[in-house]
Amino acid sequence: MLDVEATYVNCWRNYSRFRTLYQILDDIGATIDIHRQSTPHDKLIERLQQYDGPRTVVILDEVDQLEDPSLIYDLHSMEQFAVICIANKEEELFSRVDDRLVSRLRSSEHVRMDKYHNEQLYDILSARTKWGLENGVITDEQLYQIADAAAGDARLAIGVLRSAASTADRENYEEVTNDILLDAAEDARAQIKQKSLDSLTPHQRVVYDIVRDHGPLGPSEIHDRYTEAVDDPRTKRTVRTYLSKMAQYNLLEAEGTSRDREYSLVDSAAASPVS
Repeated sequence: MLDVEATYVNCWRNYSRFRTLYQILDDIGATIDIHRQSTPHDKLIERLQQYDGPRTVVILDEVDQLEDPSLIYDLHSMEQFAVICIANKEEELFSRVDDRLVSRLRSSEHVRMDKYHNEQLYDILSARTKWGLENGVITDEQLYQIADAAAGDARLAIGVLRSAASTADRENYEEVTNDILLDAAEDARAQIKQKSLDSLTPHQRVVYDIVRDHGPLGPSEIHDRYTEAVDDPRTKRTVRTYLSKMAQYNLLEAEGTSRDREYSLVDSAAASPVS
C-alpha cells in the first residue's frame, strides 16, 4: 500500500496565508512551537520544506478565496506534497496568479464537474431516505419535487430533505406533508444563506453590507464605498472577485453585461418553490 496522507483546508475559512499554512502544519503534527501571533510566514514555509513524513495530498477547497494565491506555487514546489485545488471558476483563479503558476496549473490534470441534473439529485436523496428514514415517510414524487426546486444544487436538496424529516419527527407526523416540505425549503435556503454569510471574510462582509444597504450598485461605486469604509482596502480586481463569489453562492445577484453590471441582494421570494 502507498504511504500517503491527506489534509483538507477550507480556504474561505482559512483565507490568509498564515491560516492556510498553519492548518496544513497542524494536520501533519508540526505546530508544536508555532505561535499564531508571532511566527513569521517564512518560518511556516521552512517547516513544511523540512517535513519528512509520508507524502501528503493537500486539498485546497475554495482556493480562489486565498488572499495570497502565490501560496499554491510554494506548495507545488515541494516534492513531499501534492496539491488539489478546488474552485468554482478556473479563470478567476488564473487571473489572480503570476505566469509561473498559471503555466503549472494549466499543465495539471483538470476535472470539471457539471451541475447535478434532477435524476442525479433524486438518486442522492433516495439513498439518504433509504438509510435514514422509515418507509413511507416521504414519497418519490416529493423527492423529485425537491430535486427540481434545488436546480442542480445538491447542498440545497439535502438541506430541504433534512429539514423536512426533522420537522416531521419533531411534530410527530408519520409522513412529510406538502406544507412541511414548503417550510423546509425556506428553512434550508435560510440556513445555507446564513452559513455563507458567516463564512465571509471581514473585507467581503463590508462589500456585502454596502450592496445590502445601497444596491443595486456597479463594481466601481461598490469599490469606492468600500475603500472609504476600511483601513486597508483591497484592489478593484479583488473586490470584483468578492462580488463574483457572492453571486455564485446566491448572496448577491448580478444583472447586466460586464460594462454595466450591477449587484443587488438576491430576492429570496423568486427562488424555485417546492410545490
